[in-house]
Amino acid sequence: MAWWQHFFNKYTDEDRTLYYEEGLALVEEDKLHEALTSFRLALKQTPGDEVILQQIAIVYTKIGMTDEAIKTYRHVVKKHPQAAGAHYGLAFLLARNGEDAEAIPHLRAFLENAPVGQEAAEHVSHARETLASLTGERDPSDTSSQSGTIQDELF
Repeated sequence: MAWWQHFFNKYTDEDRTLYYEEGLALVEEDKLHEALTSFRLALKQTPGDEVILQQIAIVYTKIGMTDEAIKTYRHVVKKHPQAAGAHYGLAFLLARNGEDAEAIPHLRAFLENAPVGQEAAEHVSHARETLASLTGERDPSDTSSQSGTIQDELF
């Protein structure tokens, strides 16, 4: 019966989850085009799903389709302005393309809604360092260059 539902595009939430999980597994196996197909099937079930769209953008980036990745991230950011992962991915693609001025607000948006935890710490640190580099501002989390006291700065 499942093949009949698939034939008529009547998917269930379980199908979406299966396609999404399959896509993640295929990415791990470096089968990127196959992963893209799985993510698209998952997206068909839940159009506009920001998590699936971000995975699609990641795959586009990995296979060198950066224009498509940028377009996909922009779509996510437009529909879900607080999608930190989309801001992060978009910022670094823009910076890589030399579009630093356009990357800066996305780095700031990412940092305003940055995920918390050990896994995210590296990405947050990277975004802070990149933002500081692009703006010429000192990274507020970098205490290595701070003076010992206020008096040191005055004299």
